[in-house]
Amino acid sequence: MTIINTYSGKQLDVENPSAGSIDINDIAHALSFICRGSGNTNFFFSVARHCVYCAREAWARGMSVRVVLACLLHDASEAYMMDIPKPIKENLLPQYNIYEDQLLACIYEKYLGSPLTEEEARQVDEVDHALLMYDLKYLLNMDIAELPPVHIDLKYEFEPFEESRSAYLSMFKEMTNL
Repeated sequence: MTIINTYSGKQLDVENPSAGSIDINDIAHALSFICRGSGNTNFFFSVARHCVYCAREAWARGMSVRVVLACLLHDASEAYMMDIPKPIKENLLPQYNIYEDQLLACIYEKYLGSPLTEEEARQVDEVDHALLMYDLKYLLNMDIAELPPVHIDLKYEFEPFEESRSAYLSMFKEMTNL
């Protein structure tokens, strides 16, 4: 067992996650403290804010409420397993991807009722990739020749974690009516 202690006091076994161990308040709290780009950014910009932007962009594109919520939750596993750069996950930690996928599936099951379909996953990836391009340009000063079109206003500036957490939970409540 690989147990993670959470903000709410729950414990989650990363190797065998259960819906009862997952709490949206833990997710919002932790993602608000985790910086995009493993902290290699011009200023602190939370994973929670990135997820809110993804959800807003999906909504602006007219995607289903289910896809909008999936966009909000697409990095939720990082609340328990941290954000590890993709090259490290793929090349050095192949087992990490297995547990991360398993945990995200459990989170989707809890909050969406089932895993994403291939089309839903494609839509989430499309939105996430579009916002990643903006993150790279404005958080890492990368020269991105052509940014994909987005339908929302993006603000790249420092935001206190309380505001990120509040925005994340507000978007969640709006999408779930909880």
